[in-house]
Amino acid sequence: MGGETKEATDERRQFGVTSRTPPEGETDAAQKLPQRRAPFAAVTDWVKPPARMKQAFESELDHGNAFLFIPVFLAAGSLLYFSLADEPRFIGLFLIAAAFAGVALTCRSRPALRAALLAGFLTTTGMLAAKFETWRADTPMLGSEITTRLTGKVAGIEHQISGRVRLTLDVVATERPTLRYGPDRVRATARSVPEGLRPGDTVEGVVRLMPASGPVRPGSYDFAFNSYFSGIGAVGFFLSNPRLTAQQTPLSSSETVWAWFEKWRLDMAARIETTIGGPEGGIAAALITGIRTGIPEDINEALRIVGLYHVISISGLHMALVGGTVMVAMRTAFALAPTFSARRPVKKYAAATALAAAAFYLLMCGGTIAAQRAFIMLGVMLLAVIFDRAALTMRNLAISAIIILLWAPHEVVGPSFQMSFAATAALIAAYSAWTQYRQGRKRAPPVSHGPFVATLRAGAKYAAGLSMTSVVAGIATALYTAWHFQQVAPLGLIANLAAMPFVSVVVMPMAVLATLAMPFGLDGLPLQAMGMGIAAMNAIALWLADRSAFDATGAIPLSAVLALTAALAILTMAGSALRWFAAPLLVAGTILLAMREMPDVLVSEDARLVALRLSDGRVTVNRDRPRAFTMQNWERALDADETVRPRKTENISVLDVAHADAGESAFSCDQTSCVARHHGSGIVVHTQDVSSAAAACSYASLIVIDDATARNPCASAGPLVITKRDLARRGSVGIVFRNGERATIDEAHADPIATRAPKAQAGFAIREPYRPWHHHRQFSREARGLAPYERPTSSPRSEQGASDDG
Repeated sequence: MGGETKEATDERRQFGVTSRTPPEGETDAAQKLPQRRAPFAAVTDWVKPPARMKQAFESELDHGNAFLFIPVFLAAGSLLYFSLADEPRFIGLFLIAAAFAGVALTCRSRPALRAALLAGFLTTTGMLAAKFETWRADTPMLGSEITTRLTGKVAGIEHQISGRVRLTLDVVATERPTLRYGPDRVRATARSVPEGLRPGDTVEGVVRLMPASGPVRPGSYDFAFNSYFSGIGAVGFFLSNPRLTAQQTPLSSSETVWAWFEKWRLDMAARIETTIGGPEGGIAAALITGIRTGIPEDINEALRIVGLYHVISISGLHMALVGGTVMVAMRTAFALAPTFSARRPVKKYAAATALAAAAFYLLMCGGTIAAQRAFIMLGVMLLAVIFDRAALTMRNLAISAIIILLWAPHEVVGPSFQMSFAATAALIAAYSAWTQYRQGRKRAPPVSHGPFVATLRAGAKYAAGLSMTSVVAGIATALYTAWHFQQVAPLGLIANLAAMPFVSVVVMPMAVLATLAMPFGLDGLPLQAMGMGIAAMNAIALWLADRSAFDATGAIPLSAVLALTAALAILTMAGSALRWFAAPLLVAGTILLAMREMPDVLVSEDARLVALRLSDGRVTVNRDRPRAFTMQNWERALDADETVRPRKTENISVLDVAHADAGESAFSCDQTSCVARHHGSGIVVHTQDVSSAAAACSYASLIVIDDATARNPCASAGPLVITKRDLARRGSVGIVFRNGERATIDEAHADPIATRAPKAQAGFAIREPYRPWHHHRQFSREARGLAPYERPTSSPRSEQGASDDG
């Protein structure tokens, strides 16, 4: 090691910097490995593509980088499984995987072919893992809305900022009516709950249950998918406040332990909120216990706009800060006993303590999927320290991803998984490149500085490191933020530079100290200090959010996301000239982004809400008070800056719609119908009356009928007609108008002339045949083409008639 001490070597390994003198016998082999070359030299070498490609491929194998692509192909397999139109069989996937593995074993002399076969094997393995998780979940999902008297055990309690309480209940029984195909677990909101209610208690009450909905638009978050893998079979609300049952249901041993942990978390969250107070108390409770229901929505929105929302979501950042704080504290404590530290591997002791603290934090914050993933990532790195391996390496990240992808493959489609691993991979790759650069340059001899200059230099280095960390992580995650939330944070770098010192230096260390001091009643001062740090972060977020010029990006195509993701994987994991394969993917992804086609019309899955994109960047809707969540999602997806409410009239005039200024018009509505005109001459009609729909067949491009019993009243060559039954079966829909001839009006008769209107092309959010998380959709009354249920007035057993809907 040329005089290097063992402690220095351990420190270098901990941060992923390995510099060793190869043992005798390895020197010649190392010299034969291809050396890294300047980028322009690599470009000129591509004059002979086959030879250069083979050399780069062999370099990747020699450096062991092939292992890094194992989670990439596992993730690709999971994505492929979840995107299939039909549910595959276990036996078919197993035979395909076995065939790939068997052929790969016979191709040892052809490494390129063998690598391709192994990639196929890993992709199929990812599909098998996703198939197994789907089979393991097997969540019973409610098929239709129903009102019933429910008895259930409380599995979770969430006090919302609105004052309501959301209960997670394990269903014990239902009656009046009894649900023959009811869910095992539901979430229901109540105005209030019995005083002293705790997890494990049994409650009962009349509740209105609803099936999990699909995406609010094609390509957006699928609530049914998430509910299926979370075990939630229905959502709803209590019509009367729930009450404790006279006879409590006994709990199993595991349920007793979990109920005790949940009660402890709730008590801790209440103590934190009371001690700190205000929105700072809600955020502090979220950081320590994972309970985020006490945070005001304006704070949530400000944090999203400026790119600081990751602070209040339990993730790798929090696990790293908790583990890092404990590890630094342990190392500092061991440094006070130099004799003991010189004889014992105190760094391993500190890593083991940090691992135990992270496990405790996992339990404390509720053990959510995101927290489990963060714990696995940190746990792998701390175990590497314990076993004298480099901690912050791409290989450890790959091991973490493999564990998660085999245990919970459905996470691969979620924003949390994608953003966490993208940011971590980019940071590790950037740190590795910076380390190689520093090792290759000539260093100037050290110069002695005074304490003031040394402090300034240290502060500048910290600010520069934090800046680069924010830039790299922001670039790596911007794609997934835009895809899932149609939102970017233009001031994210400034916000993170200003706020993260408060989070990393004040908030999280004080959170650890307060947790340790809480059993002794000494948590007051740490919590107050934590609250002041959070207040500073909130002030920064609110100030910057008011000055953020834009944040909406509009919907982006999935093809662009896949191309750019593949480019990111190659750039961060390849260590040779194979990185140049990312260039065409980057170009393709950029072109796909530039050529994106946003829908002209969006229709909700309940057929009640229709939005039309106007040429001036606004969006018009057919309802005065549309659902806020849906409209917020649609406005971002359509990149709209304003929503135009409908104009009310006694009778809709087709002439007014046809001759609207600028070739388009917002929605005009009477008692039964709404009409609007697209700037491309497409006329959109929303109606509850089949006769009104039939009258619009000759001039409309799109007709939406809010009636599940209705059938298409137009000829096959007429406009696109979507009924409530279509939407109940296939979910929300996005429509694009294709070019066509302008519809005209006969002035003499005031009737539309049947000319070819712009063709409407629809894309539904859900496909048939259904996958397991969408099977419940076929059982609703609307999906079966039935009219809304009307309670009989004469029958004493009137509620029994609705029992089949469960």
